Order: sequence, then C-alpha cells, then structure tokens
Amino acid sequence: MRNISVHEITRNIKEMCIEANHFLSSDMKQVFEKAMMKEEAPLGKQILNQLEENLKIAAEDMIPICQDTGMAVIFIKVGQEVHFEDGNLTDAINEGVRQGYIEGYLRKSVVGDPIERINTNDNTPAIIHYEIVSGDQIDIMVAPKGFGSENMSRVFMLKPADGIEGVKESILTAVRDAGPNACPPMVVGVGVGGTFEKCALMAKHALTRNLFEESPIPYVRELEKEMLEKINELGIGPGGLGGTVTALAVNIETYPTHIAGLPVAINICCHANRHVHRVI
Repeated sequence: MRNISVHEITRNIKEMCIEANHFLSSDMKQVFEKAMMKEEAPLGKQILNQLEENLKIAAEDMIPICQDTGMAVIFIKVGQEVHFEDGNLTDAINEGVRQGYIEGYLRKSVVGDPIERINTNDNTPAIIHYEIVSGDQIDIMVAPKGFGSENMSRVFMLKPADGIEGVKESILTAVRDAGPNACPPMVVGVGVGGTFEKCALMAKHALTRNLFEESPIPYVRELEKEMLEKINELGIGPGGLGGTVTALAVNIETYPTHIAGLPVAINICCHANRHVHRVI
C-alpha cells in the first residue's frame, strides 16, 4: 500500500491547469507544424502563421493560448494500492483547479447553476472522470475544454443497420455543421459503441490521445485516416475561411454495445487541443 497526501494531488492539478493553458503539447506542436507545410490556400497559410505566432507569444510571455481557458476536465486513474491521506480526493482536485485558475490568472468560466448562471469565480467544480486500475500510481490527464468547440459536439443514436457508413456520415455531419465555430484546424474525437453516455466519454477521452499513437484495431486505424482525408476535403480550412487543412487529426475509441444500438459521439476541439499528462 502506498500512502499519498491529497495535497500532492492539489499541487499537481494546479500546475497542470496553468501548463495546459499556456503550452501546446509536443504532439500537437508537431502536427501543427506539418499542417503549416501542407496547407495550400494562401489565406489558410496566413491564418496558420498567425496561430503559430499566438502560440509562441503565449509560451514566452505566459499569456493563455486562448481567452476561453475552458472548463477543467480531469481524467484520473487511481491505482488500487494507493491510500489517500489528509482529506477528500475530489475536494483536493477541485482545490487544485481553484488555485490554478486564480494564481494563473486564467479566466473563470464556470457558473454554479445552468439556469441561474452565477459565476463560481474560481472555475470549479471540475468535470472529473475516475478509473480504478491496478498498481500504486496515479495517472492524471488535465484537459481544459473551451466551449466554442464543445458546443459543436454531437451524439447520434444510430441503428445497427447504419453500420460503418452511418458512423462516417455522422462524423462528417458534425464537422460540416460546426464549420468555423470550432476554431479550425480542429482535432476530432469520436466514440463508437457503449451507451449514450459511454460514447460521449470516449469521444472526449479520444481528444487526449497522442496524435502519433495509432489505434490497435485495424479497421479503426483505416477509419481515422479516411475521415481525416474526407474532413480536409470539405474545404472549411483554418479559421473557417477556406483551405486544405480543416482537421489536424481524427482519434476514435470503440467499446462493446447492445445488439439494438450503434451510439456515436463526436467531440471537437480547436487547434490548441489543450491537455497535460502526469503520473505520480
């Protein structure tokens, strides 16, 4: 059994919130640089150059990549051999978000009630997804999610007969409908299978997968490549002003489902696709 103080979780969450909002992950940097070389439209190239300059300024001057510093989404895998001390884990995570957004001078975008709309003033509560795993480590992914792209998300409850062609059309429909509103070039996370809520969770989690990490499932790998090509053929382009690079990547996760259903969720993220990973 490994004892860990929840104060250690708070410290890491705070640092990760600040880091994610100021620095692009290494895989995103590489994919973005490739997109700049690939883009054919002059206006598209200009927009990508401006976005690159923005990313550089954000990192050098510690200014958030985007004014919408997102709602904090936390994926945390807890080893079953871990024992937490000194407080409640959920409270510790939210305290880390609170400190990160206040001390990092990040915009507080969370309201305490969806109808009454009173700002909580510290960007809490976070959206926390727990998973119990073997071992004595804690795996944390912090992914601040802005709502320009979040609002473009879709869930389709397809019939099994719709098959893979129905999945493809659902993805393209979501991206077409999003148009410029998701701040392209975008990363597209897709969840296929499970239930109504499971496919949405997979789509969100898919956005955090390293963009150079291929799916272990052959048909999924091919589907990701095909969808990236077809999305980029839509011509939406950087900033939604036309071009050959609409998406930087398409990441797909799958899960077993019921004989009577084929749930599909699409969660789109902007060109920043903010996420930070740590193992404690």
